[in-house]
Amino acid sequence: MTELPGLAAARLWAARNFPYLATGLFGAEVRAAPGSGTVSVDQRWRMHADPGLTDTWTPAQLGSVLVHHVCHLLRDHSQRALATAVSAPDSPVWVRAADAEINDDLIPAGLDLPGEPVIPRDFGAPDGRLAEEYFKVLQDGPGESAGTTPSVTGGDSGRTAPGNPLGRSGEWLDCGSGADGQPRDGDEPGGLDQWQADLLRRQVAEDVARAGQEPGSVPAGLLRWAREVLSPTVDWRRLLAAELRRAVADVAGAVDYSYRRPSRRAYAVPDVVLPALRRPVPELAVVCDTSGSMSEELLAMALAEVEGLLQGLGLRRQLRVLACDTAVGPAQRVSSARQVTLVGGGGTNMGTGIAAAYALRPRPAVCVVLTDGYTPWPSVAPKGMRVVAGLLGERAPDGPRWARSVRVTAD
Repeated sequence: MTELPGLAAARLWAARNFPYLATGLFGAEVRAAPGSGTVSVDQRWRMHADPGLTDTWTPAQLGSVLVHHVCHLLRDHSQRALATAVSAPDSPVWVRAADAEINDDLIPAGLDLPGEPVIPRDFGAPDGRLAEEYFKVLQDGPGESAGTTPSVTGGDSGRTAPGNPLGRSGEWLDCGSGADGQPRDGDEPGGLDQWQADLLRRQVAEDVARAGQEPGSVPAGLLRWAREVLSPTVDWRRLLAAELRRAVADVAGAVDYSYRRPSRRAYAVPDVVLPALRRPVPELAVVCDTSGSMSEELLAMALAEVEGLLQGLGLRRQLRVLACDTAVGPAQRVSSARQVTLVGGGGTNMGTGIAAAYALRPRPAVCVVLTDGYTPWPSVAPKGMRVVAGLLGERAPDGPRWARSVRVTAD
């Protein structure tokens, strides 16, 4: 690992000016990434910085960038992006919204970011809102304020693109998967596991809340975040629905050419057979854990979620359900949860159920696994099939990192 020049001085500046964030600042691993042209952060608390970009910065500027990116991780912008169904093309807009959420209260508190960092008034929004609200404002396109660049992805304005605190003229730099939840080719194993990141996030929240007992010492937005972390209220149904909408939309939005029917433009070239564009209707499979560790309450919860999937997604004819413990029952194509027969009661191996779903024809585009989590998982994701893990119960272990996981709790 290559040491980033000036890192020690930058961390000291950041810890002195934002002491309540010191645990997060020193908990994040910082690597030099020569030639990357950006400063980015991944979901496992690793920061990658191009020395060619940071060499000209002062300790205060590099320290401010460290604070900014740590706040992406603390505020869990990657998972919030997934819950908001942010797709890869939406990433620049989401990062701009997330930047605005951070900058609107930390810049007045002393953050000294290089370039021209985005603040909410750049796009006509008030301070103190969440990234999700700013994202909607930016998507609706309410007209930019004077002097700002209309696009975060291009243009010849001669100035740094708003929403990119580290940018060059007319250019959007990649803030990494830690800001938008989109995997990058450079993301590698290692870093912090999810439970370690959660513990670190909670420790920082406690430090922020403790410092916030003295009025005016902590920005209001950061104090609000800390209180939400220490007393969370999460609507898992919204998270599950967002994950499923995103997975289905990625497939349903894809178009491909097919020769099964002629193109409407075929009359223009009668001697050539032209294919027509088709938009596939995604197939959805649900693997239900029926092992001995699943209680009647959890089984009933699983059935309720199947019913919700049927009604919410409008995929009644496309849904197939498989009961699985260590073996898999036959696939059941259902139009109502009352038609599902759950058999099993032995050990647990959801990998067997995922493999059975993958072998179905036509292959499901999305596989939802409803389980209490006490199961081995495949080491890698099935190619060409998205997996959403619905972890049933408050004590369910974490799902695999390659799957989209939602923790489902009893009401």
